Amino acid sequence: MSPISVHGIAIPDSRIAREATELVRDTTSDLLFHHSVRVYFWGALTGQRKGLVYDPELLYAASMFHDLGLTARFRESRLRFEVDGANAARDFLRCHGIPEAEVEKVWAAIAFHTTPGIPEFMHPEAALLHVGAGMDVAGRTYEQFTDEERDAVTAAYPRERDFRHAIIDTFYEGLKHRPQSTFGTFNDDFLAYKDPGFQRGDLCRVILGSSWAH
Repeated sequence: MSPISVHGIAIPDSRIAREATELVRDTTSDLLFHHSVRVYFWGALTGQRKGLVYDPELLYAASMFHDLGLTARFRESRLRFEVDGANAARDFLRCHGIPEAEVEKVWAAIAFHTTPGIPEFMHPEAALLHVGAGMDVAGRTYEQFTDEERDAVTAAYPRERDFRHAIIDTFYEGLKHRPQSTFGTFNDDFLAYKDPGFQRGDLCRVILGSSWAH
């Protein structure tokens, strides 16, 4: 698949980017792979529009690994899927000799990418990954992109037929074995939507049922 360029933005031409692409292409579904590439472009286009200074290679690596925790490789994990993806990205980047400060940027970007209200106050790579993922899954900031930008990205990396239901199914499959990991996040919405018997965590009940002295 030949990379595209949108308003001067392209996939980084580096060994790390190529190997990250190959790894994710080989271990995820077509849906997650195309989603991850689109996330990079939405994030990079946002960075361009806002004049943010960021490392395209780090943003691309974060985009590639951000949903890896939803794949079959982590079906036995009880961690948050974001942490699984962040850990995998950290291992990958360390093996390529990336400085630890940059590795931790990618780790934090992935770990916090589904946590509203925090990434926008972190480094640009985290802020842009959060925006890119929100745009591609839920259409947040949709109106901030031009028709030309949206058409160019989705023409090269298409959204699958009935993408909305497919991405919900993907999240459900990646989360159903670790429902406790969704406590305090909107990820429990995926479980509640697919499983009528799912019981959300309730912090008030936890507090009231605690043996802590009254």
